[in-house]
Amino acid sequence: MPNRPIILGAGIAGISAAYHLQKKGKSAVIYEKDNDWGGLCGYFSIEGFRFDRFVHFTFTNDAYIKGIFEKSSPLYEHPSISYNYYHGAWLKHPAMNNLAPLPTDEKVKIIEDFINRPQKDIAEIKNYEEWLKVQNGNYFAKHFPFVYTKKYWGQKPKNMETKWIGKRIHSPDLAEVLKGAFETQDKNFYYTSVMRYPKVGGFRSILDDCCKGLDIRFNKKVVRISPAEKRVYFADGSSENYERLISTLPLPEMVKITDNCPENVQQAAENLHWTCGYQVSLGFNKPDIAKYLWFYIYDEDIPPARVYSPSLKSPENAPEGCSSYQAEVFFDCRDKIPPAEEVLTKTVTKLKEICGFDDKDIKVQDIRFEPYANVTFTHGVYENRQIVLDYLKSIGIDSIGRFGKWDYLWSHQAFESGMEI
Repeated sequence: MPNRPIILGAGIAGISAAYHLQKKGKSAVIYEKDNDWGGLCGYFSIEGFRFDRFVHFTFTNDAYIKGIFEKSSPLYEHPSISYNYYHGAWLKHPAMNNLAPLPTDEKVKIIEDFINRPQKDIAEIKNYEEWLKVQNGNYFAKHFPFVYTKKYWGQKPKNMETKWIGKRIHSPDLAEVLKGAFETQDKNFYYTSVMRYPKVGGFRSILDDCCKGLDIRFNKKVVRISPAEKRVYFADGSSENYERLISTLPLPEMVKITDNCPENVQQAAENLHWTCGYQVSLGFNKPDIAKYLWFYIYDEDIPPARVYSPSLKSPENAPEGCSSYQAEVFFDCRDKIPPAEEVLTKTVTKLKEICGFDDKDIKVQDIRFEPYANVTFTHGVYENRQIVLDYLKSIGIDSIGRFGKWDYLWSHQAFESGMEI
C-alpha cells in the first residue's frame, strides 16, 4: 500500500500512533527491532513467572485513555502504599513524613535540620542538590535523596536541574514531619492514590485492544535513515521508502543513524544523559516472600534503587503458591557497567538479608540489561533536546514517546504522545 506512514518502534507510543491513525482510516506499518511488541512495556516469562521489562503501573484519570486501557484488560486498583529501606529500618513512603522507625537521635538530627533548613526562593535554586536541602534540610538530604539520586539517576544531585520534579515529590510541612516521627501515618502523600495494573497478561495487555489489526513487522532493526531518499534501511538488508516517518527511537540513536546530521546536532545528542540498567528478577516457591508492592532502598552498598513485586501487582504473574520480586539497578549511560553475574550475586545476597529469604526459596532468578531506562535531567537537557527535535522535524521526522520526546513521561503520557502525533 503506497504512502503509508512508517512508525519505528512497537512500544506504547508507537502502538498508540498506529491505533489512532487507524481510527482515522489511515493505515500505518510499524517496524520493531525485537521479535514481539510492547517495548519497555513488554514482558518475559520464566517457568510460569511473568516479569515486565522494567516496572509499570497506570494511574491516568483521563477518561478516554483509561477507557482504552480498561477495555483491553480489567485492572486491579492498588493503594499507592510503598516503603523505604534505610539502614535496617522500614519506613513508609515518603520517608520524611514517616520517620517513626528511626532511632531517636537520628530523628532529632533530621527534624532539627528541617527546621533550620535553608530558605531560598525557587528562582534562586540552581540545581537539584540545593532544592533537596531547601525542601528537607541538610542531614536528611545527604542521607536519603542524595544517595537515592546517585542510585536511580546515576548522577550527583548537583548535576541535575529541577523542572522535571513537578508534583512528583511531596513537600512536607513541620506538622507532618513531627506527626510522622511519633506514629505511623495512614495518610497517603503519594502523587496518586491508586496504581492500576492488568489482572491478566502483564502490563502490556492494556494495549491488547489497540493492537488489533495493526501491521507490525518484527526483527526489523533500523541501521540507517536517508532523509534525501526518504528511505529507511534495516539490519536484514531490506529498506523501505516513506512519505511520513514517525519515530519512537531514542534521540541519540536517531542522530547516529540519520545521514548527514549537522555537527551541532551531533554535539547536542552527545550532551544528553540517560540511565541504563539491569533487571534482577526472582521467583520464589513460597506465596509470602514478597511483602511490599514496591519499595525504595537508600543504602549505598545494596545495588537496587527500587524493588517491585510482580506477584502482588497481579497473582497471575506467578504460579499458584509462589511470589516474586523484581529489582532495578541503574547506571548513567557513561558509567562503566559491571558484569551481570557480579550484579546478580550482590543483589540476591543483599535482598536475602533485608527480605528474609534463603537460596532454597528461590525457584527462578534472571538478570537482563536494558540500554535505555530513564531520561536524565542534567543541566542543558532542554536546550540540547530542542536542537535535536528541531532538526528531525526539519527533515520530516516526527518523534514521540519517552525517548523520542526525551521527557519524563509516564505510561499514559507516552500513549498520549502517540495520540497527538
